[in-house]
Amino acid sequence: MGTRRIDSSMKVRALALGIILALPSMRAVCAVLTNPGPTDGPVIRIDDVDRFYRVYDAAGSRPTAEQLQHDYLDVGSDGLHTFAKIRNITGVNMAATLEKTPAIYSDAKRCAAVLPAVRERLSVAMGRLASLYPSAKFLPITVAVGRGRPVAAGGPTDGVMVGLEALCSVKYFDANVEDRFVHVIAHEYIHVQQSESLTKDEHPTVLEVSLIEGSAEFMGEMISGGVANPGVWAEAKGNEKEIETAFVRDEDKTDLSNWLFNGTLEKPGDLGYWVGYRIAKSYYQHAADKRRAIRDILEMNDPKGFLAKSGWHPGIDLN
Repeated sequence: MGTRRIDSSMKVRALALGIILALPSMRAVCAVLTNPGPTDGPVIRIDDVDRFYRVYDAAGSRPTAEQLQHDYLDVGSDGLHTFAKIRNITGVNMAATLEKTPAIYSDAKRCAAVLPAVRERLSVAMGRLASLYPSAKFLPITVAVGRGRPVAAGGPTDGVMVGLEALCSVKYFDANVEDRFVHVIAHEYIHVQQSESLTKDEHPTVLEVSLIEGSAEFMGEMISGGVANPGVWAEAKGNEKEIETAFVRDEDKTDLSNWLFNGTLEKPGDLGYWVGYRIAKSYYQHAADKRRAIRDILEMNDPKGFLAKSGWHPGIDLN
């Protein structure tokens, strides 16, 4: 990809946040949520979700492509417009998804109940990020309803966009929906901070992408208390040396299919996330200056050099 953004669309995570319309004051809940200062966290927009479900319910859960385009997408937020542009979200595509898999939109309504709590926890997480990394950028977060995929996209110029119906559907993410949203958004927000020189490589290696994603898992966990893709951890447990020995053999390959973006809705895949996380964690644990280590992780632009300094080796015991 020419201006390669780090997004979860390449992974087969597919859903979006829905709204429980029975909640009192839902219009207020779905207003633009902001924090007062730049170090308190980004603007969090969820009003697109409310707009979608107004169109959805008014049409008896079967809005036409024209209604979705005109009454939802065209009048949406800037974040939704960016999301639609980069991920090809159109009224036609949404209507096709609705026809094929209507349950993902009806089921997604349950996720709205966690939005206020997610917002509060993200505010705390962003405060931690500001403390750990004073150069942090606080670009907007937009949660909206899409075409069933991707779960999220994050980058250093557009902020983070979350497809909430997609995120609700992934079976191996946190069963606790509130935790799921907090940890996934924290992961994606680390991508906002990462070096553009690294993320724009048109032919990335297994090592490079694993460090991009693994560092987002490591730093996302540091600020939010959990990783975005815990299913991978369960899959890898007890097989550390075997997996990581195989990783070393493949680290310079540009065929990512054995390590990254190979999950399904039922199976996590993405073992490169886990290995990259362990390399970043090893780097942090071996560093005498922890604040400098965080800066090195976020501003990394030399994957091979970073690996060499990390102290990591296959099967390393990390606390």
